[in-house]
Amino acid sequence: MNDLTNLLTRAQEISSDAERVTRAHLRKIALPSGAIFGLITLDNGEDHTKPNTFGPRSLLALNEAVDAALADDEITAIGVTGKPFILAAGADLTSIAGGGPDGVRVVAELGHAVFRKLGRGTAGGGKPSFGFINGLALGGGLEVALHCTYRTVMDSAPALGLPEVMLGLIPGWGGAFLVPNLVGADKAVTAILENPLNNGRTLGGAAAYELGLADAVFSGADYLEQSLLWADAVLRGEIVVQRPEVDRGAAWDAAVARARALAESKTGGASPAALKAVELIDAARDGDRDAGFAREDEALEALSRTPELLASLYAFDLVQKRAKRPAGAPDRALARPVTKVGVVGAGLMASQLALLFVRRLEVPVVLTDLDQERVDKGVGYVQAEIDKLLDKGRIKPDRANRLRTLVTGAVDKSEFADADFVIEAVFEEMSVKRSVFADVEKVVSPECILATNTSSLSITEMAADLEHPERVVGFHFFNPVAVMPLLEIVKGEQTSDETLATAFATGKALKKTTILVNDSPSFIVNRLLGRFMGEVGRIVDEGTPVPVVDGAFAGVAPMPPHQLLALVGPAIALHNVETLHGAFPDRFYVSSALERVVAARKASYYGPDGDLDPEVESLLERPASPVVLTADQVRARVLAGLADEARRMLDEGVVVAAEDLDLAMITGAGFSFWNGGLTMLLEREGLGKFH
Repeated sequence: MNDLTNLLTRAQEISSDAERVTRAHLRKIALPSGAIFGLITLDNGEDHTKPNTFGPRSLLALNEAVDAALADDEITAIGVTGKPFILAAGADLTSIAGGGPDGVRVVAELGHAVFRKLGRGTAGGGKPSFGFINGLALGGGLEVALHCTYRTVMDSAPALGLPEVMLGLIPGWGGAFLVPNLVGADKAVTAILENPLNNGRTLGGAAAYELGLADAVFSGADYLEQSLLWADAVLRGEIVVQRPEVDRGAAWDAAVARARALAESKTGGASPAALKAVELIDAARDGDRDAGFAREDEALEALSRTPELLASLYAFDLVQKRAKRPAGAPDRALARPVTKVGVVGAGLMASQLALLFVRRLEVPVVLTDLDQERVDKGVGYVQAEIDKLLDKGRIKPDRANRLRTLVTGAVDKSEFADADFVIEAVFEEMSVKRSVFADVEKVVSPECILATNTSSLSITEMAADLEHPERVVGFHFFNPVAVMPLLEIVKGEQTSDETLATAFATGKALKKTTILVNDSPSFIVNRLLGRFMGEVGRIVDEGTPVPVVDGAFAGVAPMPPHQLLALVGPAIALHNVETLHGAFPDRFYVSSALERVVAARKASYYGPDGDLDPEVESLLERPASPVVLTADQVRARVLAGLADEARRMLDEGVVVAAEDLDLAMITGAGFSFWNGGLTMLLEREGLGKFH
């Protein structure tokens, strides 16, 4: 189906009215040299929360604009850019999935056919083209620029990348071929495989330039003007773009070997998309563009028939839709305004919370702690982070000054008297938290929300002795606060709808993914991870070596369990599982070895060389009759435990539906899109029915 006319006809047939169409607006710009430049601006007419995407109708619109620019004899060069701070976020996955494998093939070929018109250049019967990457550019949004003859990028562009492998796909509109042939195979492995498999890591504009994805980088204030002047200089020959020659020999071989090792270590060979990406990078060394694009078309069609892609589309839908309309949340009309925030505590977590609240809400934020030294340290942390944002160009001087003035500290909690929302982030001990809330309640209004950042303790018990227990709510962030999207909003037995509505409205203003949780030990993520780590601890204590256990979960968890333990902190992990053991002693195992590791103040089971720390090894159990499992047996046993816990949580009504378990594990624990989070993986493994 290489005939463009047939492709256009078929694309019209599979297009859906549900597609949010990205228009392509062509305008002529006179450059200083007198040349006429045809600038195509992509814009779906929505605000920045709904980025441009490419479905069938959007590709048809871009095709029309490109054809018009090519047919206009007055236009000597073409540029493509996007609405403010957004080029495009890639394919409209919903519209693509709706056509089935045949529809996927049509959209894959159509994207190639339209985008490659930008890459023909004068030698190919086209015109020089320029991709102006003025902001977010993911997947097809980056690929449309990669097809252009030249590229510039805004230095502060927040998210550039090819995340397809994370979604069970491959870069299918030229990326799998163009990137290795532009920057070399090793850098392509970073962009196409390594970053997506590291929880969808993206590049900033400056980093993308350093990687070689753009030929020039300009600041955001007058980015488009500078880009047009640069393009004019290129067209006049005053600037000659030079790119390093790509090594297609030993360096390419080494890169492919690294890619295979990454696919194995990160996915255990269980991701068809990761394996296919390795194949495509390897094959791209032939330099044959037509063959490369044909391989991408075939790969996308094949991947569209896999259960992993269905799981990815399910996960994508959760993140794009359910995350924006939290199930079970009260009517937003019940929410109260938040005009001042109090933060009890001034340690690292409390200071991160203060920074988030002042950045997103832009209201006064007051930190309190036991003494002035701690208070000053917390306020100083927030001020320093604001300065960093200013230095990076993320905020302007006027806003930085305003944010600094909004953050203050005090030892006396009476400063909370006019606060609408007070959150505590103190030591994870029930008696301490109850005492804090008792003190705060004496000085705040009866309507003030009292939120706790507890990761495991009962909201109901924490509120029990207060005069107004209905205003207490769990507000559980994940660390680091600025990065992790998830916010578990926990309803105690007496939490009112007004309190919950205010909590959800505040969470949305903080730009977090909010999920309603009914009060239960450790809520969602920490409860599931507690069962996970408890089962792992039991298996290690029974005699299976730590490296064997850690090798069992590639493709399941975002990292091996004992690496996760080091990230969370052994003491925190122990506290979580002890809390859960207290509530459910028959299911949650407390590892004796972990207790000794914590007592020895070891931060990790592994040493700096990546091998098991000999001191930790000496602390492990030495059972008289060790039970040594294979990696497959470890995986099966732990997944069975997770399936059991997930079913119990649904039966108990901890969440509204299995979708919330999956959304939480994706956004709070980094579980894979291509597994659908957790429950779809469990279903594929034959461990129960959750949907």
